[in-house]
Amino acid sequence: MIQTAPYGLLMSDLYLFNKGSSHHSYRFMGAHVMDWDGKDGVRFAVWAPHAREVRLVGQHNNWDGSGSLMERVSSTGVWVLFVPGLGEGAIYKYEIVTSTGQRLLKADPYAFLAERRPQTASVVSDLYGFPWRDKKWMDSRHKRPAYSNPLMLYEVHAGSWQLKGEENFLTYEELADQLVPYVAKMGYTHIELMPINEHPFDQSWGYQITGYYAPSSRYGKPKQLMKFIDRCHAYGIGVILDWVPGHFCKDEHGLRRFDGTPIFEGNDERLAEKPLWGTLAFDFKRNEVISFLISNAIYWMEMFHFDGLRIDAVASMINLHMDKPPELFTWNEYGGTDNLDALRFMKRLNETVFHYYPDALMIAEDSSAWPAVTSPTYLGGLGFNFKWNMGWMNDVLKYMSMDPADRSHHHHLLTFSLLYAFSENYVLPFSHDEVVHGKRSLLNKMPGTYEEKFAQLRLLYGYWIAHPGKKLLFMGSEWGQFDEWKDREPLDWMLLDYDLHGKMHGYVKALNQVYTHEPSLWERDQDAYAFQWIDVNNAEQSIISFIRYGKQGFTVTVANFSRNGYTHYRLGVPQPGCYRMILNSNEVQFGGSDSQCLQKHDSEKVSWHGYNQSISINLPPLSFQLYSFAGGDHIKKGLVSWVEKRK
Repeated sequence: MIQTAPYGLLMSDLYLFNKGSSHHSYRFMGAHVMDWDGKDGVRFAVWAPHAREVRLVGQHNNWDGSGSLMERVSSTGVWVLFVPGLGEGAIYKYEIVTSTGQRLLKADPYAFLAERRPQTASVVSDLYGFPWRDKKWMDSRHKRPAYSNPLMLYEVHAGSWQLKGEENFLTYEELADQLVPYVAKMGYTHIELMPINEHPFDQSWGYQITGYYAPSSRYGKPKQLMKFIDRCHAYGIGVILDWVPGHFCKDEHGLRRFDGTPIFEGNDERLAEKPLWGTLAFDFKRNEVISFLISNAIYWMEMFHFDGLRIDAVASMINLHMDKPPELFTWNEYGGTDNLDALRFMKRLNETVFHYYPDALMIAEDSSAWPAVTSPTYLGGLGFNFKWNMGWMNDVLKYMSMDPADRSHHHHLLTFSLLYAFSENYVLPFSHDEVVHGKRSLLNKMPGTYEEKFAQLRLLYGYWIAHPGKKLLFMGSEWGQFDEWKDREPLDWMLLDYDLHGKMHGYVKALNQVYTHEPSLWERDQDAYAFQWIDVNNAEQSIISFIRYGKQGFTVTVANFSRNGYTHYRLGVPQPGCYRMILNSNEVQFGGSDSQCLQKHDSEKVSWHGYNQSISINLPPLSFQLYSFAGGDHIKKGLVSWVEKRK
């Protein structure tokens, strides 16, 4: 016999919640529009284990909870109340009387909607009934395994991609109408949304959250977000959500000391405090916190059809000392600095997500050297399927920021990444973090003259596309935003009217098309045998060249990071035949000086770079070139068609 608690709550659900094994706790916690005993209304359920009393307050009772006392459900720590006559749109909070008699007004941790900031109350919202039209996309995800398919992520901050005026944000529906066609036209495969969970402070960019289950009301209501994702899927674009399980903000209406005691953050302030961000870490020992977080990950995939999550600040979660002063240092039971509870949580998170959604993307933003982040948990890994390659990003941006005359002394910054490129499943990120807080935009990191800055950014993007690993680019970087990201203003779209910015925009579009059409650039990303250096040691000329093998054909990359050009540069190649240029960053249409482009080169029986065959090419300064082997007719029809159109 199934035991029920008041108003239809199941004791079995609460048991799993208390055990840390509830994967869908949002189905019974929070505010749910329902019929009870023949009456329409809303059932409220909240976890506040140490509260003396919990009352529901809101507009419906003039914020007087004296007649709305919630009922404690046994020893579960959960309080419940059904209010007849309430429905969608009702504004409410929980009035919590602590064990010491203090009265707190708290937003609902499980609220599906919140008032628009600066207001802080929760809003009843019914998530059911949206007419999803993406069944074809959802059913076919297993046919597009991310490991062996192109993955080109466009990172977006919804509050500044475009604006209609000061603090006049585009709604989720307007983003569906404007952002989605743009992303499809540019050739990206996925949109990665910076956190859209409810947050009080705009300049936190969503990384300091109060409403983990509430899409931010800055941009509309939950079903409008559903419409945005549905539209993305209709265009063949996946959607990833930046997700922040490591810490939460200290605002009084949020999770901090929720029932007068630290139930979400834990009792030990040395573990709880995140002084760098002024936030609090979740208590990964607490079962109910595990249920809250894992359910939240499942929630975004089940209710909103997100295709995956990018997990923020993994290194900070797993290192007990990271970003903390010595007085906040703690050690684990073995005397080490690994946060064993956080590690267990991440393994459990990934196991649970992949149980329900085997084709989900779980991407770790991890700057640590922790091994096997993207290995399965049954092999001792953390269980993510991708990890940001922060080492590659830091090395290559450091290298590109140098004057070309000095690069020959730092050649290892270009080549070192290939020593570990296949140790994890990597994403190569040029994210928002690299273009804020005085770091300058990607374009403005490049040294030299105005024209050289653009030439080097095109070169950098070419090397990025050809290097093993999936790709991520922050919004505005596709046309060479000159200023760093300004989070309160829209992107500098007017730059597209300027010649070199407009041509950079066209170059990135062409780069994306080459990437998605050429299997050798993604088909065997995790296979070390699918990469081969042609010349790795040419530090003197600052030139590198290498081969990427697909399941059938291969491509040859040559990149010149110096100011010197070469009219008869000889390049060793692995097979005799015709090598067809499919991309040249120095084309006139991209802002360069080459009018002769997309040439074909027949190999000669001249030994070079350790190969019996070679080709002689024109290699301009600060340029990237990509060749596809055409001798075996390995160029895909789609790419041939695209190349022919550009000739």
